[in-house]
Order: sequence, then C-alpha cells, then structure tokens
Amino acid sequence: MNTYIDVPTAPDPATAFRTEGIKLYGPDAFAGMRLAGQLTAQCLDEISEFVRPGIALADIDAFVRNFAERHGARPATLGFNGYNYACCTSVNHVVCHGFPTTKKLRDGDIVNVDVTLVRDGWFGDSSRMYAVGTPRRSAVRLADIAYQAMMSGIGVVRPGATLGDVGHAIQSFAERQRCSIVRDYCGHGIGQVFHDSPNILNFGRAGTGVELREGMIFTIEPMVNLGRPEVKVLADGWTVVTRDKTLSAQFEHSIGVTAEGCEVFTSSPAGLHMPGFDMELTQHA
Repeated sequence: MNTYIDVPTAPDPATAFRTEGIKLYGPDAFAGMRLAGQLTAQCLDEISEFVRPGIALADIDAFVRNFAERHGARPATLGFNGYNYACCTSVNHVVCHGFPTTKKLRDGDIVNVDVTLVRDGWFGDSSRMYAVGTPRRSAVRLADIAYQAMMSGIGVVRPGATLGDVGHAIQSFAERQRCSIVRDYCGHGIGQVFHDSPNILNFGRAGTGVELREGMIFTIEPMVNLGRPEVKVLADGWTVVTRDKTLSAQFEHSIGVTAEGCEVFTSSPAGLHMPGFDMELTQHA
C-alpha cells in the first residue's frame, strides 16, 4: 500500500527530507519548481552556444558554476555524496554520471549534460543530448529515440495512470526502434529533496505500480542504448558506461502531475530540445 503525504504549502527547505511516502504538493511548490526548472533549462540553452569540437568538458562545468552563481542558485551535484562537479557530462558510450574533466569534445561526439540547479530550496533537474559537429546518422537517430521515449512517458502522465504505464510507454517505444532501456538507473521524486520517493522506472507493465495523483513531482529520464542494456561502473565509482561500448543517450525533465495531465518544469525557453541535431536525418517507425 502506497502512502501519500499532502504538502499543501511549501515547507522550510531546511527541514525537507526524503520520505517513504509520496508527497503531494500544492500551488506554492509548483511555483517554486517552475522557477527552478526554468533556470536549469535556461542554463542548458546557453550551454548549446559553445558545445563544439575542441571544447573541454571542464569548460562546461565552469560555465554551470558561474551561471548558478550569477543567478543566485547552486548546483545540486557539487559536493553531493563526494561528487566534485557542478554537472555531469556523458560522452558517447558513457551512460550517465560522467566527470567533466579536461577531455576535449571531438567532431562526431554526442554528449549528455545533466544539470540540477537549486533555487530558493527547489531542485530543477534536467538533461539534454548535444551534437558535437556532425555525428553519425546512428548517433542522431539514437538521440531522437531517447527524446521521443522520454516524451512518450510524459505523454501518459495524468491522475489515475500508473508508474507502470509510464515505464511501459518508454520501454515499448525504445524497443520498437530496436534499442534497449537501461534498467539499473531511473527517475525519482524531486522537490525540496534531490532524490525523493518514488522511483520512476523506465520499463514496466501497463496498469501496474504506483497510481499517479495530482500534486506528485518527479523526473522522467530514460537512458537508451544502441546495443544491449547492460552497463558497468568504472573504477572512479561514478562513471557508468555500456558494457558493449555502444552509444547511449538520455534526456530528462522534471514534471508535476496536474488535474488535466502534467506540467513540464524544465522545457527549453528557446525551444532547444535537441541542440545541434539535424532531425531530418532520423527515420524510424
């Protein structure tokens, strides 16, 4: 039996903590998430202006730190469980949690940039794929499939649906395109806590799992592999890569369940949903 916790007004962020129960937020929380989400989305928009061959991943990290400081926010990942960077940068076969090191991007790379900015106690969490120069057709197609898989999951979110419906929509779309879903990592509840209940799996059976209710806030963030779904964590304890070294792609939005469906808090203000990708190249069923 799932427990739902009503949070009618925004609590003091200093007292916020993860709960096993699923929080149902009111309008104040949605307003806070809207501001945090749009700030994160703006940051991701501006990153698109300088992602190109020759740029170091560390330059992206420095930009995120500076952007957060200029806008009165803080990067949630900086110092989180010992992680020492303001964002994650995952290139090619890196699935997630890649370190933004001095490694330079090369023409044809694809890179996921994952940013979470905290503003007034609210966490805006989002990630996008970026094309570096001219990626191969297979890489462009994979990025498009990952984006459409995320949007397929978002498309079924409404009161009365289940998390199984969300996972099923994501999984079935990706697998119809002969790609695989990473099962080791998932989305999560969010708000004034970085990772809250419930877990949002990217696979599942329709009609099963937690029932969605108005006021729930969480992320949807499928990781889609061109090859097999198995992954491994490198010796640094953070970087996750595909075991077969095939390409991986991920997109992420923070959303809230509304009476009519859902609100996406992290939509791109500039419409840069897939920065640098020529979507005319994609052809899938």
